[in-house]
Amino acid sequence: MPRFRKANKFTISSALAATIVGSLLFITPQTALAAPNAAKQTQHVGRSAVQVGFRSSAVSKSNALRSAQQYIQMMPFSRTGLIKQLMFEGYSRGDSTYAVDRLHANWNVQAKLAAKQYLNTMPFSRSALISQLKFEGFTTSQATYGVKKAGL
Repeated sequence: MPRFRKANKFTISSALAATIVGSLLFITPQTALAAPNAAKQTQHVGRSAVQVGFRSSAVSKSNALRSAQQYIQMMPFSRTGLIKQLMFEGYSRGDSTYAVDRLHANWNVQAKLAAKQYLNTMPFSRSALISQLKFEGFTTSQATYGVKKAGL
């Protein structure tokens, strides 16, 4: 019985590799019209451009999320206040909203922390502190909760 040596499926000559790579790198609209297979490659290039745009969007959303996490660790924010802060930093409304919604923050706890921070800075009446928290973007129920938990 003759013995056969298994050939490596991925071994190609360097000349063939250079030809393949060269033909893929220099596809132009003129060459796409000249060969039927080139049109398929051009379509693939178009899809790659869309995918690159998608990646850019994903990176922007990821960066917005990282910024939102850093902000919320430094100081308390309301949901709308944090979205506005991210937009001020240059993120789009969509990326800012995406990031803030992915935090899964407890906005009642954020209101409590904000109320405590205000009370440590200066005296407030209950109604004035609720108004201040609402001004910061907390809902009425979040502001009321925060003020109550802060001791007023």
